[in-house]
Amino acid sequence: MTMANKVEICGVNTAKLPLYKEAEMMEMIAAAQAGDKEIRDKFIQGNLRLVLSVIQRFSNRGENPDDLFQVGCIGLIKALDNFDMSHGVKFSTYAVPMIIGEIRRYLRDNNSIRVSRSLRDLAYKALQAKENLSNQLLREPTIAEIAAELCAEREDVVLALESIQEPVSLFEPVFHDDGDAIYVMDQVQDTKNTDARWIENLSLSEAMKKLSPRERHILNMRFFEGKTQMEVAREISISQAQVSRLEKNALKYMRKYV
Repeated sequence: MTMANKVEICGVNTAKLPLYKEAEMMEMIAAAQAGDKEIRDKFIQGNLRLVLSVIQRFSNRGENPDDLFQVGCIGLIKALDNFDMSHGVKFSTYAVPMIIGEIRRYLRDNNSIRVSRSLRDLAYKALQAKENLSNQLLREPTIAEIAAELCAEREDVVLALESIQEPVSLFEPVFHDDGDAIYVMDQVQDTKNTDARWIENLSLSEAMKKLSPRERHILNMRFFEGKTQMEVAREISISQAQVSRLEKNALKYMRKYV
């Protein structure tokens, strides 16, 4: 991308956008959430770079960048309204996935190939079944196994998965850090997570005592406080890959102990 494009994107001159320090942003968020409309507008203006950086990831979709920019701004506003400062994470860490999600919903809902609601529902059920079976079988399940889990025809499952735009496995690697893969499921906070439900439904007090203080702290934050691995990593000052590794090792040990 040329320098000119970096300055002028979607009619926004990035060189003229204000820059705020993190502490100043926290004060502005508090004021905006308390109802200060002027501060709210200034904050949104100062964070348009986040929207612009995200929409560049979708530049090869053939979509109008101005439309994506407007949709991304909706995601930015939702992030501002829902951001919880008590979590101790940077606003950008919370906002970027929110903006991406808003754009993905827009692309999905405006797909030129219309997909029936029943077919789309079957596709998402198939993705959930695939996740559950992967946990149970410790391998990638076959289409036949997914169909059997849903009591559906194999051909219907194949058609449903092909009908939705970019179906992504929760076990798809996002990037690698220190040799360990970070998966999609590690990037999201899921209140219906299988491991979380497993912990909540079993009496694990004795098993928890066998863990190191650091492992207990990580599991408490992840499954009882509902924090993401990224939030845990920031709180205890280690990489997300290390959090993932410690968490998996602790869960593996606890399963054997129980």
